Amino acid sequence: MARDSRRKDKAADKKGRGRGRDGKAGGRPRRGSFFMRRKGCFMCAKRREANYKDLEFLGEMMTERGTLLTRRITGICATHQRQVAVSVKRARILAMLPFERN
Repeated sequence: MARDSRRKDKAADKKGRGRGRDGKAGGRPRRGSFFMRRKGCFMCAKRREANYKDLEFLGEMMTERGTLLTRRITGICATHQRQVAVSVKRARILAMLPFERN
């Protein structure tokens, strides 16, 4: 029975999972010696609203191909991500932004 538990420990160590920093089970993933901190929404901090007329700002929220960047990349909250999406759609309909960039 002890032999089986040692095999499980070795398998967990090989995969890099199941052991924390102190060698106990149930450790959380770390980057270096600290936990990664979440980015805050800069639009909430500056009390900024998305506007379809602000083409410079909307251009920063889009890729070179014309698709919207995700929340994970931009770091904005879900509410402001929805506002940015609606603003981009309005600007596209009014021909202020292209639907796709070549």
